[in-house]
Amino acid sequence: MRRLEALGLPSAEHCIIVSIDQQKLWFFGPGRRLGWRVSTARAGAGQIEGSHGTPLGMHRVREKIGDGSRRGAVFKARVDTGEVWMERPDRPDNLITTRILRLEGLEAGLNLGQDAQGRVVDTFRRFVYIHGTNQHAMLGRPNSHGCVLLSDDDVLELYDAAPVGTPVLILP
Repeated sequence: MRRLEALGLPSAEHCIIVSIDQQKLWFFGPGRRLGWRVSTARAGAGQIEGSHGTPLGMHRVREKIGDGSRRGAVFKARVDTGEVWMERPDRPDNLITTRILRLEGLEAGLNLGQDAQGRVVDTFRRFVYIHGTNQHAMLGRPNSHGCVLLSDDDVLELYDAAPVGTPVLILP
C-alpha cells in the first residue's frame, strides 16, 4: 500500500479497509478476502475529539480485547461486564459487544495527536474501535458515535483473522 510507504511503514500481510460512504469493511489477508456491512458514525466522518465522527486515514489495530468472552458479551470501558445482550434483547442502547479491535491513528495532525489548531484528533485517545453491536438491523446505515460496528458473528471472524498491528484505512 502506497499510503503505508508514505508513512514510513512496511507493507503489510493483512489489511482492513473501511468505506464510510458504502458502510462496508473489507479484510485482506493471505488467501483471504472478507467483506461485511458495518455502521459508522451518525455524524459522518470526523477527526476532532467530541465530534462523534468516524476518523479518516491510516490506522492500525493497536490492541484486541475480548479473548474468551462469550458471543454477545457486553463491554464497558473495555471490560467484559458478564452480561450477554441476547439475554436482554429489549436493551435499546447501542452496546459494545463480543470483541473490540482498538484503533490507533498513524497520521500526525489527522488522527494522531493534535491538529494545527491544537484540537485533539487522536483516534486512540478518542477510544475508537471496531466492535460488535446489538443493533444488527441497523448495519449498513450510520449508527455509531464514531466506532465501526459489525454483527457479533462478523466481529468474531475479523478478530480471529486480523492480528494486532493490522493496518486499517478508513475512507470517506
